[in-house]
Amino acid sequence: MHASEPRPQAFPPPAQAEEADVDRSDLAYRRWLSEAVGKVQADANRSADTHLLSVPLPADWGIDLYLKDESTHPTGSLKHRLARSLFLYALCNGWIRPGRPVIEASSGSTAVSEAYFARLIGVPFVAVMARGTVQAKVDLIEFHGGSCHLVDSPGEVYGAATRLAAETGGHYMDQFTYAERATDWRGNNNIAESIFRQLEAERHPVPTWIVATAGTGGTSATVARYVRYAQATTGICVADPENSAFFPGWRDHDPTATTDTGSRIEGIGRQRVEPSFVPGAIDRMMRVPDAASIAGVRVLERLLGRRAGASTGTGLWAAFRIIAEMRTRGEQGSVVGLLCDPGERYLEKYYADEWLAAQGIDIGPYVARVERFLVTGSLAPVSPPHID
Repeated sequence: MHASEPRPQAFPPPAQAEEADVDRSDLAYRRWLSEAVGKVQADANRSADTHLLSVPLPADWGIDLYLKDESTHPTGSLKHRLARSLFLYALCNGWIRPGRPVIEASSGSTAVSEAYFARLIGVPFVAVMARGTVQAKVDLIEFHGGSCHLVDSPGEVYGAATRLAAETGGHYMDQFTYAERATDWRGNNNIAESIFRQLEAERHPVPTWIVATAGTGGTSATVARYVRYAQATTGICVADPENSAFFPGWRDHDPTATTDTGSRIEGIGRQRVEPSFVPGAIDRMMRVPDAASIAGVRVLERLLGRRAGASTGTGLWAAFRIIAEMRTRGEQGSVVGLLCDPGERYLEKYYADEWLAAQGIDIGPYVARVERFLVTGSLAPVSPPHID
């Protein structure tokens, strides 16, 4: 070695690592967990499917419109499927523990269903919701054994739920993050597989379009993924209400899009693009005026003798637009939408003319458009009568 070169530094040999073993196994917890998962799975066996309702259209159009009636679930809404999936996901991840509360940020329907499953497995449940949520949903959450923590605006629910979970040692379910990954989108009787199975004997068994709405984005992600997995050519359309960030976020490829005002259509539309929203799986989006959504369910009541929540009307308006376009092009096929929840929850809102007036919502022009559509197939605005 040359005299000017630095002498290599000597390091002591590494110490021998000692054996280590941390055993956190808990047989009592695993027995509780097994029983809890079994109870949730048993609920799926009892309520395995929902009806696919046919909405009457003129037979010579050659187009069939169906609504997947999710209001017949035990907790009365589309969110029953989501809540079941979220509970199974959280249980199997070890996030829900005996005696510790489950906390959820919600606009109401998911919280109703999660309260049901929390009581089923014997854990406390707290729903964090905006004060404007209809009282009927608060009553249903409490009926199923949950409690409600109300905040002043929809944008506050996330932080409040996170704080409550930290303070209580509970689990924040966070449907807005986990909805798209909790559901088995390849099948296992998810909503998409059920739709395709129920259409097998119809004249157009593969739907041309399926129309969904977005609260978390989980349903549209599940349906879109299943359609691709099944190698079907069905288009996926998401209908979005006023004051929601989903539509501008999708249109502009901007996941940071936000809005200043919350959605008036409970259950769908958010002021931010939620993590569970999967834009790349969606073929088309429509922004639907709130007046059109409410007009849709008002007319639907006359068609089916059933009241539905306004989120159903949002998707129904988009379905009508798609069918009108198919008529113009001379196409035949089937379109499927969702009946998300019952209208009886919203008698003080969407079925109350006083509430509409206070909100400045005029559904008259949209009712006229729907009624003309059902006869002519055109959804274009109705021109006022000409007066000489």
